[in-house]
Amino acid sequence: MKIGNVSESQKNYDLIKQSLNATAKRKNVINNNISNFNTKGYKRSYVTFEDSLKESKDKLDLKITNDKHIAYKKKFGEISVKKDESDSMKMDGNNVDVDNEMTNLAANNLEYNALITTLNSTLSLKRYIINGGR
Repeated sequence: MKIGNVSESQKNYDLIKQSLNATAKRKNVINNNISNFNTKGYKRSYVTFEDSLKESKDKLDLKITNDKHIAYKKKFGEISVKKDESDSMKMDGNNVDVDNEMTNLAANNLEYNALITTLNSTLSLKRYIINGGR
């Protein structure tokens, strides 16, 4: 199915690409948090993407009356970095929990690997089709 001049395949590729960008950014932010876990007064940062992606999808779903009426927007969700201003159990004001950050890093790595696997599978299938099944 096409929306305007853009195929579903292209939209999926753009979504995977934006998701990979989000996981790369998240990895950098988590690594920065871990490296600053002993820095006095440091407040952890985090990346928001999935909520923005869901909002974009929800807004899009509300506007659908006919596929041809929807303009394709290349951006899927906005990747943003925010500060966690919550209080800390530490006396120095630092609110980084290293165990939590390591868990987040492992989950982010799993997500990244899943996205890469999906992208590779999609590209392999396209190559197979282009080569006539050879």
